[in-house]
Amino acid sequence: MLRPLLLTCAALLALAPAARSEAPMRGHGGPVRALAVAPDGRLAISGSFDQSAILWGIDEGAALAVLRFHDGAVNAVAALPDGRMATGGEDGRIALWRLGRPEPLEVFADHAGPVAGLAVSPDGLLLASASWDGTARVRPLAGGPVRELSGHRGNVNGVAFLPDGRLATAGYDATLRLWPAGDGPDLAVALPTPLNAVAAAPDGEIAAAGADGSVRLLAPDGRERAAVALGPRPVIALVLSPDGTRIAAATVGGSVAVIDRKAAVLRFTLVGPGLPVWSVAFRPDGELLTGGSDRLVRRWDMTSGEPIGPLALTRPPDVFAGLDGERGAEVFKACVACHTLTPDGGNRAGPTLHGVFGRRIATAPGYPYSPALKHLDIVWSAETIARLFEVGPARYTPGTKMPEQTIGDPGDREALVRFLEKATKEKATP
Repeated sequence: MLRPLLLTCAALLALAPAARSEAPMRGHGGPVRALAVAPDGRLAISGSFDQSAILWGIDEGAALAVLRFHDGAVNAVAALPDGRMATGGEDGRIALWRLGRPEPLEVFADHAGPVAGLAVSPDGLLLASASWDGTARVRPLAGGPVRELSGHRGNVNGVAFLPDGRLATAGYDATLRLWPAGDGPDLAVALPTPLNAVAAAPDGEIAAAGADGSVRLLAPDGRERAAVALGPRPVIALVLSPDGTRIAAATVGGSVAVIDRKAAVLRFTLVGPGLPVWSVAFRPDGELLTGGSDRLVRRWDMTSGEPIGPLALTRPPDVFAGLDGERGAEVFKACVACHTLTPDGGNRAGPTLHGVFGRRIATAPGYPYSPALKHLDIVWSAETIARLFEVGPARYTPGTKMPEQTIGDPGDREALVRFLEKATKEKATP
């Protein structure tokens, strides 16, 4: 029954315009990690930490298909000029889809780590992928040899094609690398912060951003032209408007900065419900789509900077209230994008930490754990949590979805544990 249903939705979208919806698009069961818009501006695809992708009719606010294939979060999506869609997952696989088919057309599994970014070349012939295995790959969509690009030391978080066919990659090692379209050496540009995202303008200028909350603009040869400081919160997604005049930069703090690229100044800020915004995408008419931890895809009018449809501005309880200056709370702020602490906080990219002390690993309700974690013999305590951040998740909990990070200062580890003991404590039932 699935295939006829999808074909009917596609036919209705193509032949009879439905009533225009101004409500946010609901359907994901987890944060919306990735967004892309089809060239005609009518369809979008979103990827989520809930391990699914959804194809949307944007104006109708309707889900045309829910695509389930990846074993783990869908971290990256791309729209191809011929109507196909691509998804990249935490499982290291890339899948190609077409509306009306419930299974992938093709699957590529040559990455050895999570796929974090996808990009389509300007001529639509190549698909580039960025991965936490430390490489990027360039794949001819018509078939043929796949080009592996190695040079980053650590996660490659973003990838973008320049108009001349070169490729830009953004790494957690704080380098932007520019790769030639053919054979030849790459150019490594050292920047002062780990990079999360990269985008390229029609004239070849490059925008890159990451952990320090600044968007840097670089010439096609890698020289920095300007930097726009947006605040202390990391930038986790970037997109350029179709005409290349504006940059939308999404942050862990929940806002989206709209930057005038030529002037290198902040024009205005889109303020949402205060949860991390993980993904951004422009439609051809300039409308912006955002996806965040509220599990919604929202639409924004770039003329007014206002949301299209209702926007609930209620914020979740401030878990840091009354804790200003407490060292453990400061250390935990690096974790707040992925973990909640309160009974009603729920799961985000990672499981809720409410009640974590005394809980066996991989047993928080409703979270899709990596299979490898379910076989580990760990109960979370002050000692085991401290050890996790001393040696790093990859060594202590092999097979984890958690990004690799350590806390080298023993005092900081102790402060974090003390904070978590208070903030995640189960309340006694009266």
